[in-house]
Amino acid sequence: MTRSWPRTVLLYAGALLFVFPFYYMLRGSLQPEPDTSLKGVLPTGGYTLDNYAAINDRVHLLQSLANSGIFTTGVLLFTLVFGLLAGYALARLHFRGQGMLFAVMLLVQIIPFQLLVIPLYVMVVRGYGLADSYLGMILPFAINSTAVFMFRQFFLQLPEDLFAAARLDGASELRILWSVALPLVRPAVLTAALITFIGPWNEFLWPFLVTKEADMQPLAVSLANYISNIAGRADNPYGAILAGAVVLAAPAVVLFVAFQRHFTSSDLGSGVKG
Repeated sequence: MTRSWPRTVLLYAGALLFVFPFYYMLRGSLQPEPDTSLKGVLPTGGYTLDNYAAINDRVHLLQSLANSGIFTTGVLLFTLVFGLLAGYALARLHFRGQGMLFAVMLLVQIIPFQLLVIPLYVMVVRGYGLADSYLGMILPFAINSTAVFMFRQFFLQLPEDLFAAARLDGASELRILWSVALPLVRPAVLTAALITFIGPWNEFLWPFLVTKEADMQPLAVSLANYISNIAGRADNPYGAILAGAVVLAAPAVVLFVAFQRHFTSSDLGSGVKG
């Protein structure tokens, strides 16, 4: 059915409103002179990369990007592996205390991470001696209860006949998870990966506590220090702050654009005959 033109206009207007903050941020980061007025968003004042060069001179973008990549990739791998295993166990295995364990997992989601920072710091940095290490940054984020919940809900939607047939064929639970369940919950995997990526990529509090070494700090920590301590003294403070925001936001935006076409519901019953 063809959409009516008012609905089409409304959708385009909503898309423009969504995209405008990103355009404003990018345009402001390229301004040679600070201009916070609405006129400043028009492409009439020229462009410059000096704001990005100023950041690179103080922050060392490549090293910070590499640190963020290590930190985020480690969290992502742990989250997907443990999330898939725990989600599958809660959805398809039956054991004593399963309901209680699921309730505790839901309870964990309502506890803000900031409340856990001090005990985590004592345990990870002082107890385990993981200060100034990538493992110390990754460990508190290794298990994501939101990802576990998401995978559990997707696994519950899969037809029971798929699992019964695989067990009759002698497949182990790990083989069933890898060969039967995982291909059918690919949208959940991609969604969990994107959500997980955004969290550690933008995290600055915990890495800042774990290490004070500039060569190990992720991009979010380096940019936070730059914006709060240095950007205000730059020739174009407004452009410097927006340039830092662009550098931090760009990878998440690129990742979403690259995978957004895959965020579709899968045919969960495609493997069941009849």
